[in-house]
Amino acid sequence: MSMGTSPDGDLAGFVRGASPGPKLRERFADAVPEEFFSYPGGLTARDHQALTYARLRRAGLAAPPGSELLDDPPALCALLERAAIADPALFHVMMLHYTLALGPIVRFGGQDGPNAAREALESMDSFGTLLMTEVGRSNSHLSPRTIARHDPATGGFVLHTPDVQAAKFPTSTAHPDLPKTACVYATLVHGGEERGVFVFAVPVRGPDGSVPPGVRVVPAPETTGLQVDYAAVLLEDLHVPYEAWLRDGARIDADGSFHDPAGSPAARLTRSMGIAPAVWRSVISASAAITRASAGMLLAHSAGRSTLGRLAPRRPLTDYRNQQEAVLGALASAYALTAVAAHVKVRRTSADAPAGGPQTAWAPWSAVDRDLALLKAASTVTAQETVSMCRVHSGAPGFAAVERLNAYRGLAHAYMNAGGDNELILYDTARAMADLDRYTPPEAVPGPPDDGDLDSPRVWLFLAREAERRMRDRLAERVRGAADAGADPFTAWNDNLVLAAQTATACADRVTLEICDAALDGGPAALRPVLRLNALNWMARRAGGLLDEGVVPPGWLQDVHAARRRACDELAPRAGELAAAFELPPVITAPTAFLTGG
Repeated sequence: MSMGTSPDGDLAGFVRGASPGPKLRERFADAVPEEFFSYPGGLTARDHQALTYARLRRAGLAAPPGSELLDDPPALCALLERAAIADPALFHVMMLHYTLALGPIVRFGGQDGPNAAREALESMDSFGTLLMTEVGRSNSHLSPRTIARHDPATGGFVLHTPDVQAAKFPTSTAHPDLPKTACVYATLVHGGEERGVFVFAVPVRGPDGSVPPGVRVVPAPETTGLQVDYAAVLLEDLHVPYEAWLRDGARIDADGSFHDPAGSPAARLTRSMGIAPAVWRSVISASAAITRASAGMLLAHSAGRSTLGRLAPRRPLTDYRNQQEAVLGALASAYALTAVAAHVKVRRTSADAPAGGPQTAWAPWSAVDRDLALLKAASTVTAQETVSMCRVHSGAPGFAAVERLNAYRGLAHAYMNAGGDNELILYDTARAMADLDRYTPPEAVPGPPDDGDLDSPRVWLFLAREAERRMRDRLAERVRGAADAGADPFTAWNDNLVLAAQTATACADRVTLEICDAALDGGPAALRPVLRLNALNWMARRAGGLLDEGVVPPGWLQDVHAARRRACDELAPRAGELAAAFELPPVITAPTAFLTGG
């Protein structure tokens, strides 16, 4: 299983997908150069963070303007993908800056919005951050206790955190010397009524890093999982001007009357969360990027490496099925996630239009865009599992030679909660499925087709659709039965959360396999065997559910294992070509380069 020297042109084109052309890709390479792929030794935590933000400023000034990137999802995702493989912390602060600070200002601010804040973010004179989640309650974004009240005397607003349990955490605001501009999510109370969750653009640290009156920043302990300047923020009767209100068409007239075209506080919450699609596209794309990088690193570790085991001394490591299947499985997962990322980069979502999505019980994300939220959840899980496998199969060098695989794993772990908690997304998806809320189950069709040939994409889709349909029907029956027996909605659902998560996961599996099937139709022929292996690995992972639902017969898993071995035998000679098509920077695939000064 060799590394290969040149990428398969067709596969490289598939990996690039809808990414920008060569000139813009070169510009992004200049914005995130190879020196950003490591840090010098001896830095304190604050020095490390300061360097990350200095690199963010350099990247932002080298890349196209932020508002242009927000209008061009493939371009923004391409920049963020390169940042993710270079340094997950850089990806995190860059994604916050563009999608969760500048994004709401551009989307909701209008021409009379906070132009000074927008200019500071566009020029990289200030770094963007987000104040949404509150530390003391789960699902706090549904009803923030941070309150905004209109101040008739000044025409502006007063933002207030009632107690420490309502402190905004986590935020990236701790570094004492760096300017920060935050988008603050707060409940607007006016005329004695809660009017919904709105966003306010607030400088929380000035040009020299100083904290203005009315803002209290409490630094969090240092962490190595994703090295950012975490802190809690409390707003203590903070006065902000009227234009800080990202009102999205809402207004308060001179007589104090309130008007909101969204129509209701619930609809306003969905509108305010409408910035999420840009986040989800970014996270899905980054998940694909770090999975590609991890697969490339594992192949680099494995190729040409001999073993000294007594079973077969000097035998190449990749002759062992466990290592071979790990390498090829990682490559297959990377190609599948790349197909998903290409799909979401060009897809228009419900958040791009005024209409909302289904009703939600646990979080607002499904109401913004159910499928995109679900793909974010699925992609981060796949990335986390694949990166972790690559770390383990890279042995001690993968853990100790460089921080990269550990950092990738930290990023994937972080975004299983950040950007919308994965479990809550699954539960809301399952609720919509059980209630047929803007959801149509797959049709029951006789099968499997093609005599059950496991190499047939029609069989993959049949198995995924049938499992999803049966799980949905069983979930709906159990919840309905509990309600008919007198259970309240909480009890009816609380007793079925395991099945709910499995049902939503089955939906995510089906959507992902459909995306991969569509990629086969328009992609290069070389893509078919690698996505076949991905489907076979999916069957092995989900065998318990497929067997439990009666979709497949006993003994079927042995056929899957045999098919996987055949697929690996076919792909093993081409592993180097598959990895080369990722076009990874050389520094990524040289985990022990420090030994030679590389």
